Amino acid sequence: MSEQKTTREQRRKQQMAQKKKQKKPAKTWIKRVLLAIVAVGLVGLIAGGSVFAFYASSAPDLDEDLLKDPISPKLLDANGEVFATVGSESREYVSYEDIPQQMEDAILATEDVRFYDHMGVDVLRLGKAVLANLKDGFGAQGASTITQQVVKNSFFTNEKTIKRKAQEAHLALQLEREYKKEEIFEMYFNKVLMSGRIYGFGTASKYFYGKELKDLELHEMAVLAGMPQSPNNYNPFKNPELAEKRRNTVLYLMNLHGKITDEEMKAAQAVPVTDSLLPEDERVANQDSKYDAFIDIVLDELEENGDADAISEGITIHTTLQPKAQEQVEKTLNSDIFPTEDIQSGVAVVDTKTGAVVAAGGGRNYGEDRGYNHAQDMVNRSPGSTIKPLIDYGPAVEFLGWSPAQTLVDEEIKYTGTDQVIRNADNKYLGSMTMREALYKSRNTTAVKTLKEVGTKKSREFISRFGVDIGTVNEAYAIGGISKFMSPIQLAGAYAAFGNEGIHTEPYAINKIVYRDGKTEKNYKPESKAVMKDSTAYIITDVLRDVLTKGTGKAAAVSGLDVAGKSGTSNFGGDKKGVPDVWFAGYTTNYSVTVWSGYDDNSAITTSEERSLPQRIFKEVMGNISEGQKTERFKKPNSVVEVTIEKGSNPLKLASEYTPDDKKLTELFVKGTEPTEVSEEYDQLELNAPTNLSVQYDETTSSATLNWEFEQPDEEDIDVQFEVAVSIDNGPNEILQTTNKTGLIVQNLIPGKKYVFTVTALAEDVRSAPASAELVLEGIEEGTLEDPEPEEENPEENPEDENENQGGNNGNNSNNGNNGNNGNNGNNGNNGNNGNGNGNNTGNNDGGANEGGQGNEGGTDGESPVENPEGNTESGTTP
Repeated sequence: MSEQKTTREQRRKQQMAQKKKQKKPAKTWIKRVLLAIVAVGLVGLIAGGSVFAFYASSAPDLDEDLLKDPISPKLLDANGEVFATVGSESREYVSYEDIPQQMEDAILATEDVRFYDHMGVDVLRLGKAVLANLKDGFGAQGASTITQQVVKNSFFTNEKTIKRKAQEAHLALQLEREYKKEEIFEMYFNKVLMSGRIYGFGTASKYFYGKELKDLELHEMAVLAGMPQSPNNYNPFKNPELAEKRRNTVLYLMNLHGKITDEEMKAAQAVPVTDSLLPEDERVANQDSKYDAFIDIVLDELEENGDADAISEGITIHTTLQPKAQEQVEKTLNSDIFPTEDIQSGVAVVDTKTGAVVAAGGGRNYGEDRGYNHAQDMVNRSPGSTIKPLIDYGPAVEFLGWSPAQTLVDEEIKYTGTDQVIRNADNKYLGSMTMREALYKSRNTTAVKTLKEVGTKKSREFISRFGVDIGTVNEAYAIGGISKFMSPIQLAGAYAAFGNEGIHTEPYAINKIVYRDGKTEKNYKPESKAVMKDSTAYIITDVLRDVLTKGTGKAAAVSGLDVAGKSGTSNFGGDKKGVPDVWFAGYTTNYSVTVWSGYDDNSAITTSEERSLPQRIFKEVMGNISEGQKTERFKKPNSVVEVTIEKGSNPLKLASEYTPDDKKLTELFVKGTEPTEVSEEYDQLELNAPTNLSVQYDETTSSATLNWEFEQPDEEDIDVQFEVAVSIDNGPNEILQTTNKTGLIVQNLIPGKKYVFTVTALAEDVRSAPASAELVLEGIEEGTLEDPEPEEENPEENPEDENENQGGNNGNNSNNGNNGNNGNNGNNGNNGNNGNGNGNNTGNNDGGANEGGQGNEGGTDGESPVENPEGNTESGTTP
């Protein structure tokens, strides 16, 4: 027992010793790790210092001219020609002494609150930025002071590299040594980009408020102080809501840093940002500027790509501008085509194949000081029915394989789950029609039905392929009742995909930018992608061609051009008369042009001249920019076939050989979806032969009365005619007359002849078997007629009275070889004897006179010896 106890104690001691041995190495390793970190840090510091010194040694020299003045960038058109420079031509330069203290406070509270405390680089701010960059990646957060911003805007590009940051910090330290803080602040104050082509706070004060700096109120100063972070986004003319939020942030920061009181902050935040902005009618456009609407789009694109500051770095911007197209757009917008003084328009012209914006019309008399660019900024107006190809019919072809022959019914319906009736523009419902008709006639009920067939998820998926987010789709979206909107540029880009075999490129205005060194470039061209099948693109295009020939867009048609397009009109809510917006979007294989027209104050468009304005602008622009260019027609791809179907069949079926011509329709189909089953709606029409054909001869009048019976087909509305023919002495059949009666009187039969009459029923190109009847007339024997006594000649009598019985054979009873039936072979009730004859027949021989002399020239109306109380017998004359 004692040995066991000793053994346990020994074991405990051994375990304790092992634990102590394990703890000692752990502490050692911690020390080693810490020492390693310190060592690495020292090495990193030394290396970092070396790298900093190396990069700093290659930094450019400070240049006072570059420090104080913006460097004008060059804008080149699509041909490589300079068309504009954006610089300091109209800048209001302000000395430090003239900068209001509250204006300086607002800027420093927002941009660099420790400006007067640091030496050009804010170490504390830099530390926070480093932590953020370690967490979220390099460039996630900047730590630039105002001094560094002056340096960057004067000497460097906007790239985020270690080299640039090192050189920027080096020059910032040098700048602080050579210039006073006030001088550096003055440089920043006058050099910073405020918006578009506006440099410096003094220029911005005049531009946005029409005031000198000293006259600005606190809330106005705060608006300006907040803009440099994102000049175009915080432009109060274009984005008042964003500008107001940013202003309120600036006021909060001023209060936080003790520059204003709580009361001053709240009072300034309560002022609507739009209250004191310069009214639009007082913003006088710079008449010396060129292509201002297009330049604004370029500047916005720079900002969207993170290069807003690059505008002041002396870059060269290679744009997509086509001067001829831009000049035509501006010429049209400044012409007398407008029906009223205040109606506005926005125009976007996009290259169909590349998506490049080649021209833009920001509005009538648009200039660099106008602010609101209707071609790009206008995203708060409903596109109306121009949305239908993108959200209804395009998806129906893409996902459901619909043909333009698809049968739809335009009828009164309501939005699902509501009592709201969906109406068409003309307040009518046209019944059954094809998808083609529904689209080019722009029927609303069929659009909603189509969207429901496609499904809202599929519809949203389709339009999102164009880079457009319209939110959650509902039935009202089918006819333009959307909550998120598209600008004319976006709509032109979307329609271009229909004309480019389904390939879409997001519209862009910049090909590339080249930095001041002339070597460094940044490509701006977006990638093209297929957003729909080529079959979908062509089928929609082919239907939209009809819009300009027989639909709602006839005023937009351009002679000689293969154009497809769609009109659009939005509506006011309630009972307000007129419409707020009218659109036309159309395209050729070269250009896609979208035009919007309306009033900025949302006044109603009421006249036909106002409603047709976008179409007339489109025609003017498209016609002129296409002049002298080769414009190919839209080409049907192999994925689309043409098939003749029976209109109205559901599901669609092939037309049969018996389908009436007016029910046949040759239409487009996605290959593989065309119908294969032949319609049996129409069978071959079977006509019974006429029966009980009888012939009664009247020797007195030398006429025969034909009568027959006929069993009418079962089909309703079948128009049956009867062809009556005769063969004389076994000669060829000659048609006497076609009639809808069941009887006919045949005149002027000749004794001694054999007549075989046939009657055939006719209907819809179908002939029945003939019914026939024979009539043989006995000849007149020689000598049975007394010779007439010769008459004495009386030269004094009128030669025209030689034959008093002119109902006889006027013209020696000769047929002169032409016993023709002019017209209907009847006697038209005038089978008289040229004045004094004893006409006996009331037939219908319209002009059936015998040219050889046995004509019936205007005798007295007589009665037919054939009684026909049913009135179903007509008269004719034998050949």
